[in-house]
Amino acid sequence: MVDFEVVDLPATDHVDEGDRAPDFTRPLVNDEYWADASLSDLTDDGPVCLVFYPMDGAFPATYIWNELRDRALDDLLTVVGVSISTPYAHKRLIEERGMNYDLFSDPANGVAEQYGVVNDLDGMAGISEARPATFLIDEDRTVQYAWVAEEWPDFPPYDDLEAEIRALVD
Repeated sequence: MVDFEVVDLPATDHVDEGDRAPDFTRPLVNDEYWADASLSDLTDDGPVCLVFYPMDGAFPATYIWNELRDRALDDLLTVVGVSISTPYAHKRLIEERGMNYDLFSDPANGVAEQYGVVNDLDGMAGISEARPATFLIDEDRTVQYAWVAEEWPDFPPYDDLEAEIRALVD
């Protein structure tokens, strides 16, 4: 059993349902290569589930991606992740987890700042990562569903997320 303390996170003014999702361009990593891509490139092809998560290698990242992988949500729409990890770390995570999901690399955490989901790391001055968060975004980049962690660690309500995805794509 992992020994950790649950900590309340400060309130945040995050992107919410009905808001227009901020567009961004970052390296998008898959199991073969990476290249710069924008969120709008993805939403042009249909709805997107944007998943913010802690850096690769952190136990929440493993749990989040294992759950999403096991639910095969990529059969329904595009699911992409965002974290501060490098493209090299993303490539390892994709291979180790057997994931069909692409991951945006955002080492400066600027995308998390745009979305209002920054988590300043205790004891590490000037270092932050994304708090766990999910945003279901339609073709017009309107947020249809939003969940943002209020404590550390916290995990998306996977059943609710899956139900919202199915309602949007059916």
